[in-house]
Amino acid sequence: MTRSSRDMAEQVRRMVAGEGVPFADLFAEDGVLEYPFALPGQPRALHGREAIRAYHGGASGSRRLFEMDGVDAVVRDTDDPEVVVAQIEHYGRSAVTGEPYRFHALGIIRVRDGEIVSYQDYMDPIATARLLGRTADLAAALITPLP
Repeated sequence: MTRSSRDMAEQVRRMVAGEGVPFADLFAEDGVLEYPFALPGQPRALHGREAIRAYHGGASGSRRLFEMDGVDAVVRDTDDPEVVVAQIEHYGRSAVTGEPYRFHALGIIRVRDGEIVSYQDYMDPIATARLLGRTADLAAALITPLP
């Protein structure tokens, strides 16, 4: 059975929730994951399933920086049957600040033949930096002149 764009958005929600879904396995071999609002040191794009696997395997330690209580997703169809827009929110307590948090992201997901071929992951860089304890990195990037 081939998964639809909506099915894949649910798999992404499950991955975010820590329900044992390997993110890279959702992608086509040549799939692309983009972070248009990337944090300093974060790639703007990952090309290929194995690059996505390598990056997310190494980044998994960041999950220790927050305790997630839940994940909600709202999936919206588009006029292109391959594309959905997923609004994903997770919430819990930040291990960095000790405070409760609510984190929102927007994903534009294109699925073809049951695999993600393109995923644009829009995350608020300020909220991301706070959640991961990287506000100093973000502030430094803001005052560093562009090359």
